[in-house]
Order: sequence, then structure tokens, then C-alpha cells
Amino acid sequence: MLTTTTNTLQGRDITDYKGLVTGEAILGANLFKDLFAGIRDIVGGRSGAYEEELARARQIAISEMQAQAQSMGANAVIGVDLDYETVGQNGSMLMVTATGTAVVVR
Repeated sequence: MLTTTTNTLQGRDITDYKGLVTGEAILGANLFKDLFAGIRDIVGGRSGAYEEELARARQIAISEMQAQAQSMGANAVIGVDLDYETVGQNGSMLMVTATGTAVVVR
């Protein structure tokens, strides 16, 4: 499925607007990732464990959004916006939402 942050698809005509579609993913970080991320904060560097969780949450949210669009009869999603938030007690969980407009293009 074509998915883009732009409001048009170059070289493609939008023939039908199906509506707003969303996908969400909320993932909790576990104790070991938190421990190693804390060590990274002290010594510097990137936290690979958190980066992997962020990428996984983003992919889940986008996949859910695309599945919703497909169930509406769309073959593309335009105007996609990704939002990242921490939720839960002390920001212990990561929430990623993907929102866009489901369309039919030819």
C-alpha cells in the first residue's frame, strides 16, 4: 500500500477519499532496557534497545493504519502524521500514533 506524508501522489490521480485512518501502538519498556539505557545516559552513546522499540512501535502503528485503510477499500494513505508520546506512570510506556487519509488512486 502506498503511504506518504504528502497530500498528493505525484503521477497518480486520487479518485476517491475514504476517510481518516489511524493506528496506535503502546509498548512498555522492561527493567533491563531501562537499566542499560540508564548506563548509556551516564557514559554517553545511543540506546539501541530503545531505538529498536521505537522502530517496532512505529511499524505497528503504520501497519494498523494501512490495514484500516485497506478494509475501507483504499489503496493508499496520504497526509500521514506520526506522533510520539510517553504515557503511564513516570512515562514508562511509549505510544506511537499514525494518522492519515485513506484514498483510492489510479
